[in-house]
Amino acid sequence: MNVALPALIVFLLLLPGFIARSRFKRAERISLDYSPFGQIVTEAMLWNCVFHPLWLLTSAYLFGRTLQPLLLLELLSSDPAGQSKAIQGIAAQFSWICAYFLSLYAGAWVVPNCFRFVIIYFGLDRAGSSWLALWLRFNDAPWYYLLTGADFDEEQRPDLIAVSALVNVAGQAVLFTGILQDYFFDTSGNLDRLILQQVMRRPLVADKENDATVEQDLARFYGVDGDYFVLRYSEAITLNIEYLKIAKVVADAPLDDAPSANAVSDIGVPARAC
Repeated sequence: MNVALPALIVFLLLLPGFIARSRFKRAERISLDYSPFGQIVTEAMLWNCVFHPLWLLTSAYLFGRTLQPLLLLELLSSDPAGQSKAIQGIAAQFSWICAYFLSLYAGAWVVPNCFRFVIIYFGLDRAGSSWLALWLRFNDAPWYYLLTGADFDEEQRPDLIAVSALVNVAGQAVLFTGILQDYFFDTSGNLDRLILQQVMRRPLVADKENDATVEQDLARFYGVDGDYFVLRYSEAITLNIEYLKIAKVVADAPLDDAPSANAVSDIGVPARAC
């Protein structure tokens, strides 16, 4: 008991930092976090240095409850008599201590999620947006920025994201292209599959001719039946991402103000391609 009790107390004290860190991070993995152990502990301790003082100040201001350092030191000591005395002191105010830790764990879950939502909503992590982006950018999620267009500002953010992939089908290189709907990762954080719509394909040998018309260019492709097309990233030889912005046309505009025949309207135009 002399060894187990201090270890349990330390675990309960440090747990909010690890909860907050896991909720704030955007990492492209499901089960395991391969970040260096020192980095994980440091980030968790920084979160603890925020939450514990904040909760202690709130408890003192609202309820008049203050931290008793001597009681905490006796709990962490290896002296049985001191631990017994500290346990009796905790039993006298057990409900308040439970309320403190339960509310602390809930706050460590909710507050980082709110911070992350604010960062994403206002684009504070967007590359080149401000000096804050260096600290707020989710560096463990490179696919998130590539496959969502999160690095664009609000005015230039793409309406559609087109994905083109070269796949080996029965020994023949086939180009698949479609509109990205969603994407998923495996447990190690590697891109696993892409969900596409309005997919077309063509053999790679049916390449575009320099003097081909639009009709001839589209004739090289034929549609793939189905509502959703699942493209496994492991089967793709190459992957091309194209960001499309839909041009808007005012329907009630006067005839003199109508766009010319050469103007682009109601079609996707690339904002940037990778």
